[in-house]
Amino acid sequence: MPQYRHEWKHEISLADRMVLRARLAAVCRADGHAVNGTYLVRSLYFDNPADKVLREKIDGVNRREKFRIRCYNGDLSLIRLEKKSKRGGLGTKETAELSAAEAQAVVDGELDWMMASGRPLVQELYHKMRTQGLRPRTTVDYTREPFVYGPGNVRVTLDYDIRTGLGCTDFLNSSCVTIPAGGPAAVLEVKWDTFLPDLIRDAVQLEGRRASAFSKYSACRIYD
Repeated sequence: MPQYRHEWKHEISLADRMVLRARLAAVCRADGHAVNGTYLVRSLYFDNPADKVLREKIDGVNRREKFRIRCYNGDLSLIRLEKKSKRGGLGTKETAELSAAEAQAVVDGELDWMMASGRPLVQELYHKMRTQGLRPRTTVDYTREPFVYGPGNVRVTLDYDIRTGLGCTDFLNSSCVTIPAGGPAAVLEVKWDTFLPDLIRDAVQLEGRRASAFSKYSACRIYD
């Protein structure tokens, strides 16, 4: 059973990001996957023809889920299918690896291989694509600065330069055009298990900022 984690999100300014970067660098260690402190994230989000995922997010539905395919720094040797589930203020994530050929097959609507894949999450996506009409909806790009802190299994990220592929679902195509999405200059995300150490709680405090329900996927649907 996947473990649910606490999650805060705050919409922040460029100046906020500079302040937080300095604070976090002083108390956290950098994520080992980052290159010079950052990495590029590309995600392909799924929704149905009625925009169920988008509408549930906007309406603040307590229990909801979303599927996406994700890669980092344009590296197609490691592609993940992810399912994020939310329950109140808690979230969990399930993952399964995909090859580049498998990811392209999903984009192209070639789905028959999925049930024989032996991966439960791939099989679940197949079922929901067949029965609920889930389909690739849009590509989302952004830059992430990650920080980790051992006690509490804390992960803090600063995400910025959020870009939308509009209706582009050609996930593997590096020339897929993306443009700046609506929303804040950056987003602070804080995730932890059972407790958030005071050191991190103090480091991420910004006067006048409150936790928000900002969604990169929702922001990248602004032009639809």
